[in-house]
Amino acid sequence: MKIDISKLAELTELLKAGDKVELSGWIYTGRDAAHKRFAQLISENKDLPFPVKNSVIYYAGPTGTKEGMVIGSCGPTTSGRMDPYTPDLLDMGLKGIIGKGERNSKVVEAITKNKAVYFCAIGGAGALACKCIKKCEIIAFEDLGCESVKKLYIEDFPLIVAIDCHGGNIFKSGRPIYSKQQYIDNNT
Repeated sequence: MKIDISKLAELTELLKAGDKVELSGWIYTGRDAAHKRFAQLISENKDLPFPVKNSVIYYAGPTGTKEGMVIGSCGPTTSGRMDPYTPDLLDMGLKGIIGKGERNSKVVEAITKNKAVYFCAIGGAGALACKCIKKCEIIAFEDLGCESVKKLYIEDFPLIVAIDCHGGNIFKSGRPIYSKQQYIDNNT
């Protein structure tokens, strides 16, 4: 399913864990150091450096840009490191998150409560992912280097819905399907 980010808020209830999507539009990057600063800004009742409502954050810290490219390798980082900060952002209207790996129960509850979605990108494929990124601009925390907050324009970025707003979770439902015993039982 192709999804324009500007329509994501209208579509989250249609998405189910396991759905494959191709996402297009503007997203923002942010990793550990940036999220710590987001939390500080929130605690001080200050604006964040991007419009949170109906936005998507990609947990990525791109490598240096090579000549002739928009961005360097840009694969997902482990999402769990942002778990302490994610519920607040979801409560502020964040609609989508892109990363890799499981999320804690508080994040899953916040995704469900706020009708948001958690997408997983393929880890280890950052060189391929950067081909879907058409524009890149540093918008905050330049001193953080690769962890600065960037505004990216993506086209047909391939993702899997990992946690949907109904509580569907591929990290829970997928284990029995892909466990070694299940595989053996189905192939003997």
